[in-house]
Amino acid sequence: MCAALRAAWTRRTLHFSFTARTSRETMTLRPTWYIKLWDSETPGVYGIGECAHFAGLSAEPTDGFETKLNDLCHSLNHGRHVDISRWSSLKMGLECALLDLENGGQRILFPGDFVENRSEVVINGLVWMGSADEMLARIDSKLSQGFRCLKMKIGGVRFNDELRLLDHIRMSFPPDKLTLRLDANGAFTPENAMEHLDRLANFDIHSIEQPIRAGQLDKMSYLCENSPIPIALDEELIGIHDISEMRRLLYFTSPQYIVLKPTLCGGLSGADMWIHVAKEKNIGWWITSALESNIGLNAIAQWTAALSPDMPQGLGTGMLYTDNIASPLYLDRDTLHYNPDIKWHMPQMEWTEP
Repeated sequence: MCAALRAAWTRRTLHFSFTARTSRETMTLRPTWYIKLWDSETPGVYGIGECAHFAGLSAEPTDGFETKLNDLCHSLNHGRHVDISRWSSLKMGLECALLDLENGGQRILFPGDFVENRSEVVINGLVWMGSADEMLARIDSKLSQGFRCLKMKIGGVRFNDELRLLDHIRMSFPPDKLTLRLDANGAFTPENAMEHLDRLANFDIHSIEQPIRAGQLDKMSYLCENSPIPIALDEELIGIHDISEMRRLLYFTSPQYIVLKPTLCGGLSGADMWIHVAKEKNIGWWITSALESNIGLNAIAQWTAALSPDMPQGLGTGMLYTDNIASPLYLDRDTLHYNPDIKWHMPQMEWTEP
């Protein structure tokens, strides 16, 4: 950190361009927070990180979140330490703001091929829940856009309707043409999970995220060992910060994959630890954004590209919101790119400098 580091924060409410449904909730608005860092001698050069606290999913408490963010900025402004080790989204925002500032305050956190538009990140197309007709239209739209890997959120409509949607996909797109991932968000129960997994396996599914809700480790371990579909842990990882706890979870459950949301998994540094432990156990992984604005998505995309992943990632495209921050990120079929010729257009925001 520079000797004269200053910090401020602000809140922004984003508006979905559609009604976003999961098996847990329905969303039309998304509050998010930003932290801004600069050297008092050069205030025009600043780094920004997104603290995209996810109420109902984050392990950190919702009550008191802004107070903790304010305390973090106050401590930075007075050269004092504040413990945010268990505040994942704050760690994420602070880490990204520091990287941005260290690299000149241009929203370039990881200089290299990606931000020079010499490489890209292959992503899956995300099909949100809706009525059967809505989901069918969304599937057809993603396929027409050229996605080679689709991720469907399931558990929000009748199971038989979801099976018919999968059948519709497979009639036109066999496994060698299209990879299918599923995300149950814990919608199955331990009692019906194996029956559902057996029926879903008929459609050559790449993987299924979190078939049962987090915290049922004995039952999850059984599913990981016996499921006909590879299982990916997602929500199960949230709230674990110590590498010994990470090892304990992955060695006990032995999933085929883990899905890493840096905002929810201890920031970039925490996600790096998860990858390290997964490699010890030969567990696959991919990175997923968690409804961040383009500030957070940009940071995650650059970090992901630097890892040189070998399978489609779960990154957003910046099109979720009607009022997202304009950025150099763009999508070409199913590959996410960064155009350095396009400049960031940061909106006017009211900052609190405690």
